[in-house]
Amino acid sequence: MSQPAGLASQLLLRWRSGDRDALHALIPIVYKELRLAARRCLRAERPDHTLQCTELVHEVYLRLAGDAPLTIESRAHFVAIAARLMRQILVDYARRRAAVKRGPQYKVELDESFYLPQKENVDVVALDHALDRLSRRDAQQERIVELRFFGGLTVAETAEALEVSPATVKRDWNMAKAWLTREMGRTTGGKDRPMGTD
Repeated sequence: MSQPAGLASQLLLRWRSGDRDALHALIPIVYKELRLAARRCLRAERPDHTLQCTELVHEVYLRLAGDAPLTIESRAHFVAIAARLMRQILVDYARRRAAVKRGPQYKVELDESFYLPQKENVDVVALDHALDRLSRRDAQQERIVELRFFGGLTVAETAEALEVSPATVKRDWNMAKAWLTREMGRTTGGKDRPMGTD
């Protein structure tokens, strides 16, 4: 195990034990991964989105610091938790903005992993609702979409975070994409198009 990875594990254990300073020490170690996750999330947002990567990472830190320490098993699991928080932050932000003014600027573009019916982008709140419905149908598939799409984790990293095999991640990822394509097609009134293969 590399020194930063070993130190991250030690800090995670200390934070779980109630040492709030450990979270402050952990953030610089995982900052690059958090920025990559934030960049991935924001890349899907409209070009003029007012949140920047740094602000999104800082908001995640503030939420983590304000809550009781979580049971986090590994560095990948920590990034997965951060990805879930980023999703919540972006959805909260979209809801607040939509309450003021509604329009196409509240859309999130899905990457090439998704082919949604007759649309290049979807409403981030609608996507959140679809993911909530998916979680009731299959919680693991919802987590995989969240980790891969919002967190930017690879198949191997997702498998590590969820403690399942990479083959399971690939299978569930493809099933979740197909389900979301169909579900988002129903809510947008479009016609289904074939799914991608990645």
